[in-house]
Amino acid sequence: MAETEVVLNEVRTVETRSGNVRYVSTDANGVEYTTFREDIGEQAKQLQGQRVRLEYHEQRRGQFTNVYLDRIEPAGQSSGGEADTDPQADTDPQEAAWQTAVAAAPWLVGEPGNTVPPKKLYDKLKPFEERVAEDIEEHRRSGE
Repeated sequence: MAETEVVLNEVRTVETRSGNVRYVSTDANGVEYTTFREDIGEQAKQLQGQRVRLEYHEQRRGQFTNVYLDRIEPAGQSSGGEADTDPQADTDPQEAAWQTAVAAAPWLVGEPGNTVPPKKLYDKLKPFEERVAEDIEEHRRSGE
């Protein structure tokens, strides 16, 4: 098994001749990773466009080498699945807060599968981002 950290450009589903669903994830370098595991495929869809850590294995079949996706997680997470959260690591609370707001966008906007106009998205995310930034600053001031 191998591991890499890449930007996940695209995730698409392909129905096989036997009716199974195959998830094909493509990284920024054009490398394709395949899985038939729905949980991994759906997680890949949610992480599309982000930097991710992948575990995969290769299998040679004739003249082709298939790359199978075994695990996927956001790049900012340790192998234990917990986010790397050193409060001193983020020097800019606004940046950390905005990243948190963007990650929370699907829950804040509440319109899965629908395109949300940019102004409406910003109007939902900005107040959340400001509250998170305030919490970070307060946490730093209290010395916790």
